[in-house]
Amino acid sequence: MATMYPLLFGILFIAVCSDMDPIHHTVNAQTSLCQGNGDSPIRARIVEIATAEIGIREATGNNDGVRVEAYLAYTGLRAGHAWCAAFVSWCYGQTGLAEPRNPWSPALFPNARTYCRTDACRGSKTSTRIRPADIFGIYSHSAKRINHVGLVRSIAGKYLLTIEGNVNNSVLSKRRHLSTVYALADWL
Repeated sequence: MATMYPLLFGILFIAVCSDMDPIHHTVNAQTSLCQGNGDSPIRARIVEIATAEIGIREATGNNDGVRVEAYLAYTGLRAGHAWCAAFVSWCYGQTGLAEPRNPWSPALFPNARTYCRTDACRGSKTSTRIRPADIFGIYSHSAKRINHVGLVRSIAGKYLLTIEGNVNNSVLSKRRHLSTVYALADWL
């Protein structure tokens, strides 16, 4: 019986420390992935730049306005175009990075940069790889392609905390379940 105690305490320790969830590792929503885990300062800077843009709104609701037009101009477009990918590109560009610099959402997911597509984005291995400033893509069945993108701010369990442009005519932060994410890309 004495040899059973270490085994019992070992099992109890593992159960308590892992919260009885051996597959899905979660991060407290209050924890910033930019601090203390080896992420580069450039990731933190991209997220900081995007966060400062939260609240920017279109002037008339027609993909226009001084700031929105600056995002579009960064990728070579004028007012009137969808600007979620231009916003992401602009945020990267403000740190001095030359890429990505494309206003077309699918272009932000080349094979060399994309580390998950479709159902693979829901797995536990993917959730441990997601880092701030990664780019997520949302697939549209009607368009038959990725038609919305944004930046990962952090991850909380099975949810991404994001910063996105061109949502409700503005830049805002959202909480998206991983099951709604079609692709993730790492440009750093």
